Amino acid sequence: MAVKGERSRGTRRPTLEEVAARAGVGRGTVSRVINGSPRVSDATRAAVEAAVSELGYVPNTAARALAANRTNAIALVVPEPETRFFSEPYFSDMLSGVGAELSDTEMQLLLIFAGSDRERARLAQYLAAHRVDGVLLVSVHADDPLPDLVAQLEIPAVISGPRSAAETLPSVDSDNYGGARSAVEHLLGRGRRTIAHITGRLDVYGAQRRVDGYRQALLDAGRSADELLIEPGDFTEEGGRRAMSRLLERSPGLDAVFAGSDVMAAGARQVLREAGRRIPDDVALVGYDDSAIARHMDPPLTSVRQPIQEMGRAMIDLLLEEIADRRPAASRGPERLQLVLPTELVPRASS
Repeated sequence: MAVKGERSRGTRRPTLEEVAARAGVGRGTVSRVINGSPRVSDATRAAVEAAVSELGYVPNTAARALAANRTNAIALVVPEPETRFFSEPYFSDMLSGVGAELSDTEMQLLLIFAGSDRERARLAQYLAAHRVDGVLLVSVHADDPLPDLVAQLEIPAVISGPRSAAETLPSVDSDNYGGARSAVEHLLGRGRRTIAHITGRLDVYGAQRRVDGYRQALLDAGRSADELLIEPGDFTEEGGRRAMSRLLERSPGLDAVFAGSDVMAAGARQVLREAGRRIPDDVALVGYDDSAIARHMDPPLTSVRQPIQEMGRAMIDLLLEEIADRRPAASRGPERLQLVLPTELVPRASS
């Protein structure tokens, strides 16, 4: 008489779904246990391991390691110049979250910059050789070819923020729309009447959504957005300075500024001070990210906190599931594709 383990080791290998059903958990939880994620309770881990043993399940990760020479490496790809990566707190916080989530697994993390055509070409060759098991794409612009390249190579990938509303790759983002709305609602609640917005790069979907949130908050207050009060920036301090200078030239009577990042808010503050505008007496200032820059500014900067480290952790969890599950991402339903984490307004003295 055959026991369960012997029967399931016969002509048909047990599936991930069968392990999940036996353990009474979701298939994503099984994937996390198999890939060594620490974000699983001891009781759940024990239940999954017992189901694996009873069914004689061979994890996809182990099978691919034998058949396809798995690398146990993940690439964190940043299509930006190195100077921007090391100057903006967003990237260091993201890297911290990613590293923390990988610390209890066997996966190695490779940091790869792809800010130039030459670097992108070199990366394409590297990925085509399947040197990594998965890819995290951070700070991707709408016209960047890297996500499509990764998809064509059928390498599991997760992107930090979709390129558009029609994104097909799995993504993790914060609520840019809601965060921007809360910033403008805060300024309106403080009695500010002429609220300007310094945007991020508008080929970044998250920056577009912040503009949408800015507009909607004004509409909800019975106002229409004045296009002269919206000035494109580029997420850099110099970009914040340039945008603030243009805004003061066009609308010298403005009494509030919502900047699409803390770094740009720092640049805007310099211009406002040089123009003799007191913060917050003459002009209230709000940033985005709630980075160390916000806490150390003078006066401390009101900012929208996005959970960047948590985003990095969630990206790793989702990528490990993608690595364990080789089905096309589009076949798993939209709820698996796009994860949006909440934001929070942190009021300080600048507003």
